[in-house]
Amino acid sequence: MANSVLIAYASKYGATKEIAEKIGEVLLQSGLEIEIKPTDSVKDVSSYTAVVLGSAVYVGKWRKQAVKFLKAKSKTLADMPVWIFSSGPTGRGDPVELLKGWRYPDKIQAYIDEINPRDVTVFHGNIDVGKINAIERQMIKTVEAHTGDFRDWTAIQSWAEGVADNLS
Repeated sequence: MANSVLIAYASKYGATKEIAEKIGEVLLQSGLEIEIKPTDSVKDVSSYTAVVLGSAVYVGKWRKQAVKFLKAKSKTLADMPVWIFSSGPTGRGDPVELLKGWRYPDKIQAYIDEINPRDVTVFHGNIDVGKINAIERQMIKTVEAHTGDFRDWTAIQSWAEGVADNLS
């Protein structure tokens, strides 16, 4: 889709997909053409005007599909406006503070540097105990993560409005 914004995401249980959909809704309302796709279904990004890339975070790591997307498309992404978000921390307070300043995995630093995104942010996540497996439940206990939906839709909308303003 020429002159459109790709919102690519990697989600395990759907919470990050829902964030991507909210961002898409805001961009659409501001008059932008959008396409929302899982990262592993995106073949080419060169036909888009801009890209918003998001990944769920598990134990300090992005989903493999998001990392693969970033590595494969970094050269093209470096020549266009890109915004990046992570979703993951649960609990009260600023998500970046909850992650002790972390905004993305160290493993992707070189790609972030190459792409030079317009903004990188972290949104609170959602841990639905009804969807996770026994190993994940044990990990949550070990790291003392809070369960429940902590996504801040106002913060997500506000960030998406900033993206839309930048592209208008």
